Formats: sequence, C-alpha cells, structure tokens
Amino acid sequence: MHNVAVIGAGKIGSSITRLLAGCGDYQVTVVDKNSDFLTALNGLERVVTVEADIHQQADLDRLLRQQSAMVSACAYHENVKLAEAALRAGISYFDLTEDVATADAISALSTQSVARQVFVPQCGLAPGFISILANSLVQQFDCSKQSSQRPESRLIDNLTLRVGALPEFPTNQMMYNLTWSTEGLINEYCNPCIAIKQGQKVQLQPLEGLETFSLDGIEYEAFNTSGGLGSLCDSLGGQVDSLSYKTIRYKGHRYLMNFLINDLKLGERRQLLKKIFENAVAVTKQDVVLIMVSATGQINGQFSQLTDSRKVYHRQVDGEHWGAIQITTAASLCAVLDLYYQQQTPQQGLVLQEQIELQTFLDNRFGRYYCNLIDKAVGPSAAVMSSDSALH
Repeated sequence: MHNVAVIGAGKIGSSITRLLAGCGDYQVTVVDKNSDFLTALNGLERVVTVEADIHQQADLDRLLRQQSAMVSACAYHENVKLAEAALRAGISYFDLTEDVATADAISALSTQSVARQVFVPQCGLAPGFISILANSLVQQFDCSKQSSQRPESRLIDNLTLRVGALPEFPTNQMMYNLTWSTEGLINEYCNPCIAIKQGQKVQLQPLEGLETFSLDGIEYEAFNTSGGLGSLCDSLGGQVDSLSYKTIRYKGHRYLMNFLINDLKLGERRQLLKKIFENAVAVTKQDVVLIMVSATGQINGQFSQLTDSRKVYHRQVDGEHWGAIQITTAASLCAVLDLYYQQQTPQQGLVLQEQIELQTFLDNRFGRYYCNLIDKAVGPSAAVMSSDSALH
C-alpha cells in the first residue's frame, strides 16, 4: 500500500483521489481548506480527508512525514511551495502544471533530490500525455548519422502537436464551454509560447498561427497557446527542424478570444476575464478531447509522415459521469504515478514525460483510458488540413 497525499480536493484532485483509492493499492490523504470539497470524499475506502491550509508550513511538513509521494492538484502558482515541501520531506512530487516558469522552478529543485525521490511536473494531458505520444512517433524515424564531413542531421523535419478539449454539443457564439480550469485556460491564451523553427528555439505570441482543418467531417481551427510542449523543445533540440503546439477549437473561437484578450485588453486584467468567463460561459461534462500528433522525416531512407489521432469522450467511470478532460487529466497523472511505483520510470531527480514509453503507459491500468476501451470513436482518424499553415 502506497501512502500518497493529494493536495487539493477540487475537480481534478477528487478525480485523482477516486482513481487511486479505487484501485486498492493506494492510501490517499487528501488535503484542502474547503470542507465542502472534502465532504464529497468522506466515506470512501482508503481515503482520509484533512481540512488544512497548505500555507501553514509546519502543519504541511508534519502531514507529509507520513507519505511517500505528493500530488499537487492546486493552481499552478501554489506548486513551487508544494515542491519545496516535498523536497524537505524527502518524498516524491507530481503535478499538472502548464505554467512554464513553474515547471522550470521545479526542475531546478529536483537537482537536490535524494534517492528514490523524483520530481515529475506536467503529468496531465498537454503538457503530459501529448509528450509521451510525440516522442513515440519520433523514435520511429531514422537515427541521424555523424561524420567528419557532415554534422549531425536532424531526425525530424516537422513535428506538430494539436490538442483540444471541446464541448460535444456547442451552442453559444464562442462554440465553447468551460470544461476545466478557467485560470489555466486564460494562462494558455495570454502567456508566450515556445516552439522550434529552423532548428532554433523561438518564442511565439499566443492566439497567432491560425490554421484550419477537418477531422472526421468536422471543421476545426488551431492556434498558438502556451505550455503544451512541456520540455520537448529542450529534449528534442538538435533533432527536429520544426516543432509546434497549438490548441484545437471549433472555427470562429479564436477571433472572439483575440477581441477580448487583445482588442479589449482583458489579457491585462486576468481576474476580471476569469469572472466574465465563469459568469457567462456554462460548464459542461459532455465534452470530447481531440489529440493529434504528426511527424515527417526519414524512415528507411524515404521522406515519410506518421500521424496519431485520438478522440476521448465523456463517459461513466465507476458509476459517475466524468468529462473527457477530467478522465484524460486524472488518468494521465495516476498512470505516471503508478509507473513510478512499478519502477518503470527513473527513480531519482527530474522525470520528463517524454522519458515514459507510450506502450508502457497505455498498458497501465490508468493509461488504458487513452486506448480503444473508451466509449465511442477513439483511435486513428482522418485529418484534412485546409490552410497555408496546415500540418505538412
């Protein structure tokens, strides 16, 4: 039995708690200052709820002494403090952050880790699973060769990552519903984006790079957003000529977001923008997650393309209705945590998502939620790009 602390009992924290406790191999202590969130988890087997303020360092340190790992399901701006607490306690640390600066700070902390202590940021969908999937495609291309006459050549000509969490039944002009964290959504739309162009790491503006495409007969758009690449730009540096990440939405969404964030300058007033979204945009659990990775390069000496496209729909999980983003986010973190305890990841220091083998992930009891066991259509799908900036 593994003793794990889940910090935060909101949407994602409660989902992670239910998955871990339900498998029978984890004793979960879930911590939150909101008693209402904790009440919903009371009575679950192998779950202990603790009402506490994580900003009380002495209390947090005392609680963590009884654990072997911590999962942060808090807002990104809490994660550095929590990672520092994990370091002091000598326990492993996992989170879901999409914030680049936060992930960099946790990477720096990981250099102080002790034996059997790992720091694993960005364990969700994107960043998270998308990096595992992308790296699996990269590994199928020819290895580069180096000689005295010719420098090392890149393995990949173009690697594109596209992910979207969308309402299955859009009804408003935005063609969008809130499916998860409003704060995280605004960060993705407002913060600078990283990419690789012509072999060089570059910074791009969010909401730019608009492209359109069709998937299974439905038209979508995609545009730059922040954080989805995780650590891939550094991991694949020197191996890829072009690397990009974009968020998928229904057509027309980006135009309205650009109007709000840039034209009305609400990107400079993020708390106000959050209030507007949460007051005017309905939440839904009837959603679908689209995942698409495409790579071009040399395979057996021939210029080739590989694409993996998946859809994950909302469904019943242990008698409850879970949204697709809820399933993919919670299941991804639980799978990575599970693989750590099974010694199928590095066992000390920083662990990157792309260090995890795709098939190992999909074979895991939590990773299976990304497989064809999902209700409705999942798996390879036909994509037709229709803009000048389309996938190559």
